[in-house]
Amino acid sequence: MKISVLQHAPSAHLPTRPGDPTPTSRNLDPLMHPFARARERTRALNAAKMERMFAKPFLRALEGHIDAIEVLCRKPGTLNTVASGSWDGGILVHDIAEQKQVHRILDAHKGKVSGLCFSQGNGLLSCGVDTNIKLWDVSPRDEEVQQKPLHIFSGKSPFNSIDHHRSDAIFATASNIVQLWDETKTAAISNLTFPTATETVTSVRFNPSETSVLGSIGSDRNFTLYDIRSGKAERRVTMQMRSNALAWSPTLPTLVLLASEDHNLYTFDVRKLSSPTQIYKAHVSAVMSCDWSPTGLEFVSGGWDRTVRIWKEGKGTRPEVYHTKRMQRVSSTIFTADARFVVSGSDDGNVRIWKAKAHERLGVITARERAAIEYRESLKERWRYDREVGKISRARHLPKAVHQAAKLKETMLEAQRVKEERRRKHTRAGESKPKAERKKVVLAEQS
Repeated sequence: MKISVLQHAPSAHLPTRPGDPTPTSRNLDPLMHPFARARERTRALNAAKMERMFAKPFLRALEGHIDAIEVLCRKPGTLNTVASGSWDGGILVHDIAEQKQVHRILDAHKGKVSGLCFSQGNGLLSCGVDTNIKLWDVSPRDEEVQQKPLHIFSGKSPFNSIDHHRSDAIFATASNIVQLWDETKTAAISNLTFPTATETVTSVRFNPSETSVLGSIGSDRNFTLYDIRSGKAERRVTMQMRSNALAWSPTLPTLVLLASEDHNLYTFDVRKLSSPTQIYKAHVSAVMSCDWSPTGLEFVSGGWDRTVRIWKEGKGTRPEVYHTKRMQRVSSTIFTADARFVVSGSDDGNVRIWKAKAHERLGVITARERAAIEYRESLKERWRYDREVGKISRARHLPKAVHQAAKLKETMLEAQRVKEERRRKHTRAGESKPKAERKKVVLAEQS
C-alpha cells in the first residue's frame, strides 16, 4: 500500500529573520473569493464615511485687527509668512507655522490698506487710499518697536492695488491708471493705460512666468493686458459684469482666473479672450477674491456669501466649502506656498487658517498609516461612481442662509431658461438662436 504524506517546508511559514512579519500565503484564484468585490465596496463606503467624519478644516483664527481685513499676501520663498492689511490702517505679519503675530505696524496708512506685496529681501510694500506707497522692513526682531517706513512714494490719487515684479526691483500700482515704479526712484517710471480708458483700475497682477506681462481689471468691467517692454496696453475685453480679483496660474503662463460680481469665476486663455475656458458656479453672492495653489491644480475663492471654496482646476461645480458661524464676508483668500493650508481674511477682523484638504491629518505619519491612507484614497477613486459612495463623498453642509439663497438662485435661473426657450418657440424660425453660456460672458474685445 502506497501512503502520500503532506510535507510543509518550515522556511515557507516562518520569518526569515527575527522581527520580520510572518509570511502569508494567499490563493489568488477569483473563484476562491466570491465576496471580494462586496468586501471592497464596503471598505470604500467606510473610507468615504471616515473622510467626512474627520473633515475638520478650521485650524486657528489670528486676531489683532480692529476692523475688516482688506488684503492678504504671502512672502515668496517662504512657507509660513503672511501679511494682512485692514481698514483700520494697520498691517500685521503672521507666522502660519507657529500661529502667532510676528510684526505689527499700527497706523501704517490713513484709511484702509488697499494693497500689500513683499519686495526683495525683507521689504514689504503697502499702498492705501491716502495716496501713499510705503516700504517697510519686516526682518525678524526680538522685540517690538514702533516702525517707520524706509521709503515713501507719493501718488496723485488713491491706490487700489499693488504687485511686485518677480525678479526686478520694480512694482506696479492701480489707481485711475496703471503705473510702474522703481524702488530706487521717488516717482513713477511709466504710466500704462488704454487710449480710450476712463475707468478706475481695481487690481493689477504681474504674470509669474512671462514677467513682462501685466494684467488689470477695472470698474468699467474691463480686463486689460499690458506689456511693460512696449509701455502700453495690448488687449482689452469688456465683460457682462465687473471683476473683483484676478490671479495668474503658476504653471500655465497663459491662464488667468477672474472672480466676478455675477457670483461666478472664469478662467481665460489670454491667446483667445473671446470666451472663457471654464466657468465655475457655486457662490451665491459676489466673489471678492481668488488665488491659485502653487501646484496649479486647484484654487481658492472667497465671497460675500461668507464662505471659502476650494476648486479643482477644470471642474466647474461642487467645490469644497468652508464656513463658520462667526465668519462674515470674505474679502481676501490665499494659499500657502506648500499648498497645504488656506488663509482667509473677512469683515470680522480675523485671519483664519484652514487645511486645504479638510480630512488631512497633521503631524508625523508612520509608513503604515501612510499606506492605509493611500489605500483608502484608491478605494474612493475606484468606487466614486457608486451611488452610495458618491453621495457620501459629495455631501456638504451649508449654512441655512447660503442653502436658501442657492435654491432661490437655481429657481431664478431655471425660470430664465424657460422664458428664453418659450421666446424662441414663438418666434419665426431662425430669428433667435440659443447662445452658449460661455459666449455670453465677453461683450467686446479690443486690441
